[in-house]
Amino acid sequence: MAAVPPGAWLGLLGGGQLGRMFASAAQSLGYRVAVLDPGADGPAAAVADRHIHADYLDATGLARLAALASAVTTEFENVPAAALESLAAHGRVTPGAASVAIAQDRVREKSFLAQHGFATTAFAVLDDAASAAAVARDAALVPGIVKSARMGYDGKGQVRVRQPHEVESAWAGLGGVPAVLERLVDLQLEVSVVVARSDDGHAVTWPVAENRHRDGILDVSIVPARIDDALAAEARATALRVADALDYRGVLCVEMFVERGGRLLVNEIAPRPHNSGHYTIDACVTSQFEQQARVLAALPLGSTQLLAPAVMVNVLGDVWFDAAGSGPREPDWSAVLAQPSAKLHLYGKAEARRGRKMGHVTCLGRTLDDALATARAVKSTLGIPGEL
Repeated sequence: MAAVPPGAWLGLLGGGQLGRMFASAAQSLGYRVAVLDPGADGPAAAVADRHIHADYLDATGLARLAALASAVTTEFENVPAAALESLAAHGRVTPGAASVAIAQDRVREKSFLAQHGFATTAFAVLDDAASAAAVARDAALVPGIVKSARMGYDGKGQVRVRQPHEVESAWAGLGGVPAVLERLVDLQLEVSVVVARSDDGHAVTWPVAENRHRDGILDVSIVPARIDDALAAEARATALRVADALDYRGVLCVEMFVERGGRLLVNEIAPRPHNSGHYTIDACVTSQFEQQARVLAALPLGSTQLLAPAVMVNVLGDVWFDAAGSGPREPDWSAVLAQPSAKLHLYGKAEARRGRKMGHVTCLGRTLDDALATARAVKSTLGIPGEL
């Protein structure tokens, strides 16, 4: 298709921080951005050129966005696929509803990966009481984690089980909704690869990120991941294969486990830019958000070259509260920025809450050790626990 020229409107479904960073990247390329978001004061709406305040399935809101925007994307996978289908009837939408529908449902996602030959953790589908009871008799799948098929993120919608008899109660505790049981693996580390793929099938990847989580939420991403070159190449090739299998358009993240012994397993697909790819804003020639805008506007893909090693530190609402629980009070950002290679990104959220993603700090260095040292200093300043 012909490129969408700068000055045109690009549309976005979703009003969170990923949308905020997309909007800023698209605006830097000369585009105007319209955000459709049911929230009144979301991070994306605060920086967008226009905010369409409507539900994602509101026919009038969707019609307004379709009439205004030359192309539309999304910032999170749980946007209803029906909204994407509705918009696609009027113009360009990336990613497509079919790709998003697979990635937003763990049952479909796991089945898709297995059908296409990707190694995953052993899993079983729990879609009714009978299947939950049957799986509960299979000791080969425990210890494991029962995960709701939809709407789970950052550790939500997940229950760990250690014995077979716990499976049924875990499934019931999630509301008896469709779910999967995934067997726990002997985990060495978690990694992710962000991919951008254009309409003609051309795809690029960014360097592999090594991810560490705390309480189910990403704590830090370390780039380049501390793995050997062969495994890094395999991870990037695997992510490209996933994008090709989905016939994907846009930016997506493939999260993977590395088992003891070096075996790579695909864990999840996120059909959007990803928290573990935030380092690309400061550390790469082209950020994941600029690339999202490029694909949406049918522009050539940019270089994903890493310019400097980086450690991305997530900043949660917890840092607004002291150890005794009193607060909230503003963190000492001057102390954070006293680290010359620390790049602070705050998302403009009005209220700090524990576990809520409020921002991130990207720590750059001439070497990875330099970046790690800065990240340790930043974590110490903000009182964020966890070793690096």
